[in-house]
Amino acid sequence: MITCHCNYITDKEIEGVVLGFLREDPWQLVVPNKVYHEMGKRGRCCGCFPSVVDIIVRTTIEFHRESEGGIPDGLGRVISRLEELRTRLTEARNRVFVA
Repeated sequence: MITCHCNYITDKEIEGVVLGFLREDPWQLVVPNKVYHEMGKRGRCCGCFPSVVDIIVRTTIEFHRESEGGIPDGLGRVISRLEELRTRLTEARNRVFVA
């Protein structure tokens, strides 16, 4: 699926770059700008960045789940907090667009 329409970048391409980073260093901070730089691209409208962040988070979770140690406590807390914030954001958007 195309995630970035400005640069024609697919979710699979983003996942591949993120996995490459995680294989080098499983605890490095991966952000959209770093992913785009690795692909020789740059954000144009940056409307895709929230989706890119979701792909980074999903790929990182899957990577650590499949690793020997599983998901450590610290990452589990971050994931939980992220889900809580995503729920609050969705609820806020629904209130604005429904009203």
